[in-house]
Amino acid sequence: MKPASNFSETFERTSFVHHEITGTAKKDPEGQSLYKDCPRLSMRNLWRTMLMVSLFFVNGELLAQIKVCSWNIQHLGKTKSASEIEFIANTLRDFDIVALQEVVAGNGGAKAVARLADALNRKGVKWDYVISEPTESTPYATERYAYLWRTSRVKGIREAWLEQKFESKIDREPYIMDFIYKGKEFTLVNFHAIPKKKQPETEVKYFKFFPSSYSGKNLIYLGDFNLPQSHTVFNPLKKMGYKPALIDQKTTMKMQCTTETCLASEYDNIFYNSAQTEFLNSGVVLIYKSFPDMVSVRRISDHIPVWLEFDLPPKSSGGVSTIISNN
Repeated sequence: MKPASNFSETFERTSFVHHEITGTAKKDPEGQSLYKDCPRLSMRNLWRTMLMVSLFFVNGELLAQIKVCSWNIQHLGKTKSASEIEFIANTLRDFDIVALQEVVAGNGGAKAVARLADALNRKGVKWDYVISEPTESTPYATERYAYLWRTSRVKGIREAWLEQKFESKIDREPYIMDFIYKGKEFTLVNFHAIPKKKQPETEVKYFKFFPSSYSGKNLIYLGDFNLPQSHTVFNPLKKMGYKPALIDQKTTMKMQCTTETCLASEYDNIFYNSAQTEFLNSGVVLIYKSFPDMVSVRRISDHIPVWLEFDLPPKSSGGVSTIISNN
């Protein structure tokens, strides 16, 4: 096995080693890791990898590294059982910030997020959270958004808000929040587009106006766009320097797997400003591997979580442009 060649590979291997040693690795029913394949290390390569990763630590903390997750948890509300909330918490526990879509608009949605935050807080790390007001949407489309974050890693600054400038143009207006990490600010734009059949590009096209409307903010768009990143509606953002965290990565789940293919559409993604944000890594969590069939996992959601790991500010050497594609 070759030595790790970059930070992302080193971190991934070290995470693998940590989970293998401590017995905390997430496994599917057949005992396989839910994350990117990582071959077992020989003792020589184990020590080499551990030595390399130690160079990235200062005072016991990884240098300038933030891991943000976005997840459309279908109908997150009172119908989610305690065991389902626990599964969601275990899936999200290793991220620094989580952006959720499709939180039920009624009181059950807010209570479900509170239950999730409570479950995360029982994992030994302090989490905080905010929930949006219901979106100003057409009947049966209104919902809430939520953010949850590890307070030891990042801080939420200023009150989160539902975007008002384009409220009449966007059915479920985005939920925006500023965060700070080691003195550097960035802004998340949490979004759930209208369904594919209703032409979500008619909403997404307004995102090209956000950088001028929020001048000076380092915007990161994340959520369920109901469109692939290759759609031409994203071209104006790409010309401004925004890049998708995932390319050709399907994120919605089929009703049943066919020829070992369980994912259907490339809808969820994270777009970051490459001039202000250094890409380190990205990927998905294949939650369906933890369930006996697709019917069972779809009680949790019909989407899988997507994530981006990044650094602030960008370094002159650039990030490691490696996309995890787990389908």
